[in-house]
Amino acid sequence: MANTDITKPVDLQTHAEGTGPKRFRRPVYMDFMPPCNSACPAGENIQAWLSYAQAGDYFNAFQVIMEDCAFPAIMGRVCVKPCETGCNRNHIDTTINIHAVERYIGDEAINQKWEVRYEAKPTGKKVLVIGAGPGGLSAAYHLARMGHTVEVYDAGNHAGGLLWTGVPEYRLPKEVLDAEIARILNMGIKLRLNYKVQDVMSEKKAGNFDAVYLSVGAQVIHDEGFSHDNSVMITDAFSFFNQVKSNSSPYIKKKIVVYGGGKLALYLSRMIKRFGSEVSVYYPGDKKMMPAYDYETEDALAEGVDVQLFRSISKIEKNKITLEKMKVEKGKAIGTGEFETIDADVLINAYKQESDTGFLRSAANVKINDDGTVVIDAQRMTGESGIFAGGDMLPGENRSSTIAIGHGKKAAKYINGFLTEPYQKPAKPATASYRKLHMWYKTEAPQKEQNKLAPEVAVKSFDEIMAGLGEPEARYEAQRCLSCGNCFECDGCFGACPENAIIKLGKGNRYKFNYDACTGCAVCYEQCPCHAIEMIPEPVN
Repeated sequence: MANTDITKPVDLQTHAEGTGPKRFRRPVYMDFMPPCNSACPAGENIQAWLSYAQAGDYFNAFQVIMEDCAFPAIMGRVCVKPCETGCNRNHIDTTINIHAVERYIGDEAINQKWEVRYEAKPTGKKVLVIGAGPGGLSAAYHLARMGHTVEVYDAGNHAGGLLWTGVPEYRLPKEVLDAEIARILNMGIKLRLNYKVQDVMSEKKAGNFDAVYLSVGAQVIHDEGFSHDNSVMITDAFSFFNQVKSNSSPYIKKKIVVYGGGKLALYLSRMIKRFGSEVSVYYPGDKKMMPAYDYETEDALAEGVDVQLFRSISKIEKNKITLEKMKVEKGKAIGTGEFETIDADVLINAYKQESDTGFLRSAANVKINDDGTVVIDAQRMTGESGIFAGGDMLPGENRSSTIAIGHGKKAAKYINGFLTEPYQKPAKPATASYRKLHMWYKTEAPQKEQNKLAPEVAVKSFDEIMAGLGEPEARYEAQRCLSCGNCFECDGCFGACPENAIIKLGKGNRYKFNYDACTGCAVCYEQCPCHAIEMIPEPVN
């Protein structure tokens, strides 16, 4: 597979004005968007770094990843992997295990202490990032690569945001998180912890910042206002996460109810199972409405978590929780008037995450929605000049670290444009879908799956559940890539052309067409397995 920039379509041959006999169309070498790249919320050039990995060059694979995402070891563990859903191999056998290869590269980078290669000319501009979660750190990272001076403020006592407070170690070991954060901070980014910004405009002025990026995570749980008599201990998800770091005793061998249907609810319910307690998750809607992905729910069920749908909490009294049975109409959960009661020692509310945006009150032109999210324009900027926002600060139920990381990168481009030359978003090339491929060789190659702790073993500790791939498996997975939309020099076109109209330019340089010999028969197009050739109308003289 050739290593190429696939951010835009590129005509790779010389446009000689040939006169092939009766030709009304001509072939052109093009670069299309692979579906994996297209589906990645962080905008990773997946196909390009897979090309290095399949050659065993993991160092350069790491450098390509780092152009878009600063967290390969983290994303290789916690990403919800939409790239794999889009992978064209799903039409042949199974997706490439992309996240596992990324994890291998990320872990190698940590173990080998690889540094990021980049050149940045200082701009003299200074940017404040509020929030040291994945989105804020992503923005800070890319802004530093662009040459800006960056400071990150966070109200917590540890960087990482929800990756630190809300993702258990069985999913993301803390040492992995810390290693990738340290790599970013070593680029000269200043981090200020235990500092809650109270007034964004005053902070901007006091620090002489030229721009501000808001990336405060949704670390507030909406108060549902349950009617209760204090007979059941009530807490919220983030209070739970903070408390169990020093004292888990209130949650050991108890009957615990978790209210919510997102991955946060399922994460903490699985933690509770590891405390030896009985835990049930209740959610008002149906499975389609649950924010958590199916595999997250399935993993929780496998570990013994009881998940109940169509249940809304009505009141709490005498150590019992009254639940109203719900039904779904027109995509909304509504009550039926039927009730049931359950016993409980503890209720943990993990329903409806929100962001604390009180520090924006002084920014009169920032429009804040009822749920605490803010409104931005096409340049990722709020109504206040120089104040940008992303991640959980923006509306949408489908929140994830990957999306926040992508927001941070996009915002950095627009912030850089605001501070220097305006940024123009490039046109997105057409995606190379499976129906466009012309596979003339055998491609069956089953996926190398990762080893996983059995549920009955997993619940006995906080050890990481999913194992990584070894080097042979990681390279094998990378070699399963079909190079959709981009030439990998298979010589299919060269060997198939009946007119010898294709010229090889040497390894890594692909081919060009001799239009004086080309007849426009399209045999090369039909023999290109990855759809890197397009037939276009012959130019009219």
